[in-house]
Amino acid sequence: MRTGLAVRYHLNGTQMTTERIVIDPAIMLGKPVIRGTRITVELILRKLAEGSSENHLLEDYPHITRGDIRAAVAYGAASVAHEEVVLLPGEPPAGKP
Repeated sequence: MRTGLAVRYHLNGTQMTTERIVIDPAIMLGKPVIRGTRITVELILRKLAEGSSENHLLEDYPHITRGDIRAAVAYGAASVAHEEVVLLPGEPPAGKP
């Protein structure tokens, strides 16, 4: 059985490692997933953004824990923390005519 790679990331300048989130090219095309499942970090974040509660996620996906949900949120935060936005010359910022 493949176990994938534990994820190491930075959040607010602090290096963090989680054993809860893994990346394995053979599982979900290499998207970050909750260890031992095919539940992607993306799915967790999308469900939370749509208004699902932690309790609802735990009911719908009994193989995950509150710690898994929090690890997914932390991973998402770390992912966007390192985004860089580059505005192209002559293009107005989003939301501006």
